[in-house]
Amino acid sequence: MNRADVDEVHAEFYAAFEAGDFDRMSDVWADGPYADGVSCVHPGWTMLRGREEVLRSWALIMANTTYIQFVLTDVETDVYGDHAVVTCKENVLTADEDTEAGFLAGGSIVATNVFVRSEGEWRLLLHHGSPVLNVVDAEEE
Repeated sequence: MNRADVDEVHAEFYAAFEAGDFDRMSDVWADGPYADGVSCVHPGWTMLRGREEVLRSWALIMANTTYIQFVLTDVETDVYGDHAVVTCKENVLTADEDTEAGFLAGGSIVATNVFVRSEGEWRLLLHHGSPVLNVVDAEEE
């Protein structure tokens, strides 16, 4: 099992996003024979399929993100031969250039990331993020 190797690439995915580094983000995603199967569902978006389309979406998102930070919780990694699945909760802090100084918005997303091992390297094949809705308990109202 290469759980530590998968966890390293998983962490690099979030680090690349936080840094707004498109080259690092591009390096995380699967290529070659897996390029057509690369898929991504950003919260509130439809399915994106194909490496080029997915990377275009990340370029757009990073170009329009002034600040973002992730605190990952409930991280679970399972390795199945040359495939791995990582599930987690993304606790997100974000701000943009129009945000009042010192103000950060926050939210939670549950994510599933599927990795494939190709030529000895783990690469991201699928990222799916869904927002966690904060439902107010009727008794709290």
